Amino acid sequence: MTILKIRGGDLDLVEYEFLSFHPGENLHMKGFEGEYSLKIREDPVTVTAPGRIHLTVLDMNRFAPGHPGGGGIGFAIQVYATVTVRCIPAGYQIDYSRPAIIEHFLRLFSTVIGYKGGFSVQAKDHEYKHVGLGSTSTILMAIAAAVNDAVGSPLSRDQLRILIGHNYVEETEEGMIAYGFETGVGPAVTSYGGMAVMGDDLTLAYRRDFAADKKVYVVIPPSSISSAGEEEFSLLMNKARTLDYRDREQKAYCILMDFIPALYDEDLTRMGDVMWEIEFRGSKRAEIEHHSFELYHYMNKLRKAGLEFVGMSSVGPSIAIITELSEDAITKILEPMDLTIAITTAVDNKGLIIL
Repeated sequence: MTILKIRGGDLDLVEYEFLSFHPGENLHMKGFEGEYSLKIREDPVTVTAPGRIHLTVLDMNRFAPGHPGGGGIGFAIQVYATVTVRCIPAGYQIDYSRPAIIEHFLRLFSTVIGYKGGFSVQAKDHEYKHVGLGSTSTILMAIAAAVNDAVGSPLSRDQLRILIGHNYVEETEEGMIAYGFETGVGPAVTSYGGMAVMGDDLTLAYRRDFAADKKVYVVIPPSSISSAGEEEFSLLMNKARTLDYRDREQKAYCILMDFIPALYDEDLTRMGDVMWEIEFRGSKRAEIEHHSFELYHYMNKLRKAGLEFVGMSSVGPSIAIITELSEDAITKILEPMDLTIAITTAVDNKGLIIL
């Protein structure tokens, strides 16, 4: 078992025991369990689900492993996970590189709805792991939608994303899992598309389509710093929490009074200005400095080049650019910085699709 330390201040030091457990243990059903009328489909169900850019958490002090929340903002992009699910008499047949996290949700879902059968699952994610594009949350939401449809859709998409949030796990070792960090941004934008603003406790505060005629470019600067596991825990539970104690009110004010109105008016430049202010505040500053000040240098140059919206996703190091400029124009801007475009895509305003 790993024991990690959380420091909230000079006199505030506690130890967190990072417990691993088997899939299907420590389930949080959120009161959704009950008797459901199920209609088992014989044919397979295929779901495509968009990845996400997670722009910022509002307050790191409001979440921890096993305790989702913290609020945040993010948007869906046209980078997809694909899942095909079929009901089988018993057991779980999982074709995926991280079967433990899938099995955990399948056991949770089956327990909630009283399903006694099994599932066959084939899953393929967008393959950009631990660089800030939401590989885990995207695949979990796709799985949830697929198995739900396969048994007659007893649960709503909101119920599914809340179950994911309160049971969000990452794989550890030897088929074990442990609680991970979850704000709810990923499952929300994967479900419904567009830009989402989340409050605490996985509450979807605002969602809107945007930037339908723009391009999204993802640039992944070089970084020797890990954005997963123990390094992520240490970052989010220490420096980020301390900085959010100081800046959370300003971040929340900027989002409510400036970012949401700009999103409503489809003013991408103003949205970018607000996001640039947030990049220097609270936990977002900690996430960027976790890699190096060089990320600020890159993003500042991109803004100086006239790009409307520039922001680092999650704990990075991926930088998302939303602009009307062409791929050739972006390539020329990146060349002097020795950077290249990792992904050329667009905002997804539809959300997951059941085929």
